[in-house]
Amino acid sequence: MFEKFGELNSVEELNKAAAGLKEEGDVASIIVLAEENGLDKADAEDYAEGEMEELATPCTAAHGRLKVESEDLKIAGVLMDWVDEIRQECLANEKVCAGVMKHSLAGYMAILLEKGFEEKAVVDKRIVQQAKEVAKVADNHEISIGFPNLAERKKTIRAYYGGTK
Repeated sequence: MFEKFGELNSVEELNKAAAGLKEEGDVASIIVLAEENGLDKADAEDYAEGEMEELATPCTAAHGRLKVESEDLKIAGVLMDWVDEIRQECLANEKVCAGVMKHSLAGYMAILLEKGFEEKAVVDKRIVQQAKEVAKVADNHEISIGFPNLAERKKTIRAYYGGTK
């Protein structure tokens, strides 16, 4: 995931690495650094040409990290919605942006998985029967599902990533 430059734990580290490469005139490596961190190639080129003072802002660095981690974890479906909630929180809370650079998406998802398991609810058999594919697998066994609600997920984002509770 971070093969060439390693995992950078802050936007400051990311921008410092980019500045060093810019000083050396190594545009190709700036692009690799950006792409490795989920940032746009066009932004890296603009930075290298002096059109931007820094390669990343706290928010773009966090969004880039979430992109890279999501791809690595093969996040899809409802889990992608949960990643989008983190992105939204980043827009409003710079502490969360900093936390995204320090804490793994896998760790956050694990917390939600645990909470969902603890708070699972039994699905009424009438619902299971109408879900034909699930009914085939259920074979008259009880089906339970669990996902933390939006308020709980937002609270967890702030707690895990370091924003206010």
